[in-house]
Amino acid sequence: MALNCGIVGLPNVGKSTIFSALTGAPAEVANYPFCTIQPNVGMVNLEDERLTHLGEIFKPQRIIPATVEFVDIAGLVKGASKGEGLGNQFLAHIREVGVIAQVVRCFEDPHIIHVATHLDPQSDMDTIAIELALADLDTLTKRRDRAERSLKVQAKAEQKAVETVLAALDKISVALEAAKPARSVPLREEEKAAIYDCHFITMKPQLYVCNVDESGLREGSPLITAVQERARSEGSHGVIICGKFEVELTDIEDPEEKQAFLRDLGVCESSLSVLVRAAYRLLGLYTFFTAGVDECRAWTIRAGDKAPKAAGTIHTDFEKGFIKAEVYAYEDLVRYGSEAKIKEAGKYRIEGKDYIVQDGDVMFFRSNK
Repeated sequence: MALNCGIVGLPNVGKSTIFSALTGAPAEVANYPFCTIQPNVGMVNLEDERLTHLGEIFKPQRIIPATVEFVDIAGLVKGASKGEGLGNQFLAHIREVGVIAQVVRCFEDPHIIHVATHLDPQSDMDTIAIELALADLDTLTKRRDRAERSLKVQAKAEQKAVETVLAALDKISVALEAAKPARSVPLREEEKAAIYDCHFITMKPQLYVCNVDESGLREGSPLITAVQERARSEGSHGVIICGKFEVELTDIEDPEEKQAFLRDLGVCESSLSVLVRAAYRLLGLYTFFTAGVDECRAWTIRAGDKAPKAAGTIHTDFEKGFIKAEVYAYEDLVRYGSEAKIKEAGKYRIEGKDYIVQDGDVMFFRSNK
């Protein structure tokens, strides 16, 4: 399961700069709106010191990290839901991603054009919220019309399912009309399943990325505070990235020089790590590992997944033929130094089908397939 993240925002907020910095992939950057027309796509290997340490211990033939796909999507403007700017293309592309990272400009620069008359992160976020809500309202209206027509011709036995759809749509409609996202509406599991085919954009998890200049990175600013407060109010996360410096960081090949560069900026890790960790928390994702002399590899699962489901991320046959899982915690490997010592300490476990996989588990699966 690869994390799929769409980078969105108004034109000229630094989306393409941040995309290039995160992925190392080229993206057109220009001081005018809509320089990004077709979405840029980049696949990134995720840095994980736990996987690096496993490689040092097992010395495998290959090390395979987890990956994340970033998609740089064309800028959205007021009226996008009605086709303004590149609205229709924007909305089509954003429906395909798993999580939305909205870039918000949090720095003043008279040389970089802003689509509004002045810089106002709150207004920028409101513009996108309204346009996405309007797009979802259009989807909702079409789905409701279809459900109401179906209700008239369905037999009574099938009408209950249609009524569940309409009940869910009524709840979501209230939120969307107030420019609130569909994800903010509490729904029962059967209601979520009933309206899954709507693929509401605002049902997707969203985090906010404050694109700052050097002073914002070092000292913060009211612009950053506004974004982070908005994120907290929505139960989301706000991360801070200086796109300009991240681009410079990608040009540094020496790891020690990179760390020195980060220290000079007053940060401990790259923006990629910060952003991905926030996305993982938002989506409830975990990483487990398989380790041996042939391969050490990181795998992504959802929090709460059981051992057979984790086995299925490696191969579907492993899930079907699951027998047991041999498990130990990465922290125990750090504490004891080897699998043999872990076994001596009684920390090497045999788990069955009901075991809930924990973040950082190192696992070996037994299967009859």
